[in-house]
Parts: sequence; C-alpha cells; structure tokens
Amino acid sequence: MQFESQTRRDLVGIGWMLATGFCFVAVNTVVRALDGAVPAGQAAFIRFLFGLAFLLPITWPALRHGFPLPVWRLFALRGALHVVAVVAWFYAMSRITIAEVTAIGFLNPIIVTIGAALFMGERLAARRIAAVCVALVGAFIVLRPGLRPLDPGHLSQVLAAVAFGASYLVAKRLSGQAPATVVVAMMSLMVSVGLAPLAWAQWVTPTTGQVAALALVAVFATAGHYTMTRAFAAAPLTVTQPVTFLQLVWASLVGVLVFHEPLDGWVMTGGALMIGAISYITWREARLRARTQTPPVNAAKL
Repeated sequence: MQFESQTRRDLVGIGWMLATGFCFVAVNTVVRALDGAVPAGQAAFIRFLFGLAFLLPITWPALRHGFPLPVWRLFALRGALHVVAVVAWFYAMSRITIAEVTAIGFLNPIIVTIGAALFMGERLAARRIAAVCVALVGAFIVLRPGLRPLDPGHLSQVLAAVAFGASYLVAKRLSGQAPATVVVAMMSLMVSVGLAPLAWAQWVTPTTGQVAALALVAVFATAGHYTMTRAFAAAPLTVTQPVTFLQLVWASLVGVLVFHEPLDGWVMTGGALMIGAISYITWREARLRARTQTPPVNAAKL
C-alpha cells in the first residue's frame, strides 16, 4: 500500500513537472516569436511589470511590514543579478535557436553547485566534482568554441546562466530570512525597478499584440514556477529532475517545426550530458539527506 501511494505521488510529481516544461517552452516560444522587435530591456521590463501585478497582493503587505537593512541589501543584490540575467536571456532568444538557449540554460544548477561550494562553504565531494565536470563538457559540446563562430547570443546566454545561478544563491541566503512567496514578490519588484531605466533609454512603442505576447510570457512564467513548486512537493527531486530534459526535446521540436531552425545533434548530446550530470548530483544529495535523516533501529514506528 505504501509503495502504491509513493508511486502515485511520483506520477503526480512527474505530471506537474511535465506541465512545468510546457510552460517554460511556451515562454521561449512566445519570446522567440517576437524576434527582437521589442528591445531586450524593454521586453523584460514589460514582462516583469505584468508579473508584479500578479504578485501585488503579496508585495504590498511585505513592503508595509518592512525588512532589516541586510535583507534589503540582499533583495537589491538579487534584483541586480536578475536584471542582468533576464536582459541577457531576452537578447539571446533573439539571436540563437530555442534549443541552444534551453541547453545552455541547464548551466544554472551547475553554477549554483559551484557557487555554493565557493561562497557558502558547502562541501564538493569527488563524485559531485566529476558530475560538474561532465556538465561543463556538455556545455562545451553545445557551444563548440573554436569549431564554429560563436554568436553574441551564445555568450549572452552563458552570462544569463551565470547571473541566474548567482541570483538563486542569493535567494537561498534569503530563504531563511523571509517567506518564499515574499522572496519571489520582492524579486519581481526589484527587477521591475532595475529594468525601468533600461526600458526608458531604448523605448519603442509596442503594438497591442506585442504587449499581449509579453503578458502571456508573464502568465506562462508564473504558472511554470507554480507547477514546479507543486512537482517538488509531490515527489522527490530524483524523480522530477530527469523530466526537465524533455524541455530540450520540446524546444528543439518547436524550433524545427515552427521557426524552421536546424536540428543540431550536438546541442541534444551536450544537453543530455548536462541534465544527466544535474540528475546525478540531485540523486546524490537526496541519498545523503536520507542517510542523515534515517531514524535509529529502535525508533518508534508511526
């Protein structure tokens, strides 16, 4: 009975993660369809403005309550990192294929792993170091520097991955000082404020369709973060993490079928190596946590 219950939860978690992949691929598809018609900074600003409107019921009470100065500094730092990340991501989406953007984006958790070891004192065991190296090899296969000319979009997406990873590290530090919903809401506020000058400097009056498209991006992005949270709550990361590789498959299919982009086997191979390494790191961390939480033999069984 317990096995059947766990299996059912695992299937629910996989379902939520499939929905997450659909939402994030939809985000990529809509932004790719804009094809750079709206400048990156302005497009990101409009997207986060819509996201902030969704989160206003959380943001306003948090602002009225206030935060200590160190927490404000962390909010500002995360906002600045996210500004860099989203502008770089929007620019990359206008320059390179959806599959390449998705594959390079798999660097995010690797950056988090490395950053946690460098700045937060987390230990990197030999197996985790090996998995990180495999993921980096996957990234080199996707980019293939020296074997082909790199577009500025490739370098922009690498910058986005690094900045997103650093932003998640700051979020991890904030998680012990503010509720998760408040951390997300304040991030949207800080990013909107940070993007405003960039949007103003390069403002191009968008069409109604472009504004609607960016509103749709905000809807899919918000829904994606919600479904991801539900997936993590329903099943272990070791079950849900490998499903994220389907995002690369779907992104490649959208690129080929909708935007007539070439199907690059090197991108698929490199992306598979990266997500495989990420899944291994996730599995190892879950095993270590389970080992430290295993009750003694004589513990009461409930």
